[in-house]
Amino acid sequence: MTTAARATGTATERLSEFATSLDWEAVPHDVVVAARLHLLDILGCGLAGHGLGAAPYAGAPIDATARGAASAIGIAHGVAPGAAALANGIACHALDFDDTHAASIAHVSSVVAPAALAAAQARGADGGDLVLALVVGNEVTCRVGMPVGDAFHHRGFHPTAICGVFGATAAVGRLAGLSTHALANAFGIAGSMASGLLAYLTDGSDTKRIHPGWMAHAAHAAVELAAAGATGPISVLEGHKGIYHAFLGLQEVDVPTEDLGLHWETERIAFKPYPACHFMHAAIDGVAELVHRESVDPATIERITVLMPQAGVDMVLSPPEPKRRPRTPYESKFSAPFGIGALLARGTVDVTTFTDALLEDDEVLGYAAKVDHEARAYPSFPESFPAGVRMVLRDGAQHETHVHHQRGGPQNPMTAAELTAKFDANAATALAPPERAALSAAILELDRGHDLAPLRLIQHARPRPYAA
Repeated sequence: MTTAARATGTATERLSEFATSLDWEAVPHDVVVAARLHLLDILGCGLAGHGLGAAPYAGAPIDATARGAASAIGIAHGVAPGAAALANGIACHALDFDDTHAASIAHVSSVVAPAALAAAQARGADGGDLVLALVVGNEVTCRVGMPVGDAFHHRGFHPTAICGVFGATAAVGRLAGLSTHALANAFGIAGSMASGLLAYLTDGSDTKRIHPGWMAHAAHAAVELAAAGATGPISVLEGHKGIYHAFLGLQEVDVPTEDLGLHWETERIAFKPYPACHFMHAAIDGVAELVHRESVDPATIERITVLMPQAGVDMVLSPPEPKRRPRTPYESKFSAPFGIGALLARGTVDVTTFTDALLEDDEVLGYAAKVDHEARAYPSFPESFPAGVRMVLRDGAQHETHVHHQRGGPQNPMTAAELTAKFDANAATALAPPERAALSAAILELDRGHDLAPLRLIQHARPRPYAA
């Protein structure tokens, strides 16, 4: 497979050629490892979302009388693949603990993995088939978002949903055995299903959690329609009235397809150490660094100024007063002042932080009230989610630090051991120790010919006591 074979045609056609022709030997070992780790991480996030009751409605659309070959988290019987993709996508994004591709500002695995896993189970695929589907889904999602960065955000759209539906369609279409032409049609159909508003930011409501599941579900519908002969516009991305024109008003966008199969964005998808918006992470780590490095007693802090690119300010710092006092647990996940306040009050940020219990905590809110912000351009954005922190103490002392690359990203990675520990802590909310050990081992050894049966363990998920 060469890039020359994809040098002509629309971006949709070039992405389709890549997705249908990629073979195992063309994928570097490090990319395979990354794909497996992202699957491990996202299923852990989904299990925690279920175990902690973060989205109790995730399985509501599943018909209790219907049966199928796909697994939905916490549903004891197999269900139809589209229904499993919907439920799992919601659960996997429920805690906002899932990975993000910085350059496209899109959560990747919460859309691609639920869609791909359901399709693989429904069609009797093996571990190698699933890994390759994940890789093509990741690569397509990232490349749809990369040329426009935070432009979707500025127009009020959620790039996870807009970009993710194409990646999920690539993964499902590959597993369904679509031809290059049929997958291009499926992309065109999926483009009319792309949606997702950021309106939840006005009141902390649940719609953002639903977006990945709905797009994973849409991918199954698009592929089924294309397989039955339905057509879609093959210029759905860059063409007149295509995605970039309709959503962003852009006339010409160059989708980066020339290095497909040579450069791998899968390795650049960032993991999360905290269950909150990725823009907050560098600021939280910056505060933790100053407290530790300067031996700061949090009670002596007079003011904290967070320095962040404007895209991050708009998401987690502005308007200031509502961000200092979020109204719902989900809204608190998009509040840098609240996250910083929780860190200073409790010494840690984890899955118990962004809950009803802390929304009215006087100590947390007291620290949050001390947080203000300044917009600051960093050269590492949008490849990373940087932030700076300026801390002023009551005695007038001032300390400052800058985190140019948030922890968990490719420039500041989490280790495989850290990611496995994250999975185990998340899965512990829903699975017994033998089940989560078996699931983890199966995912980390996923390879050609390996049976996907152990991944059905997600059906056993039940809420369990959480121990931090």
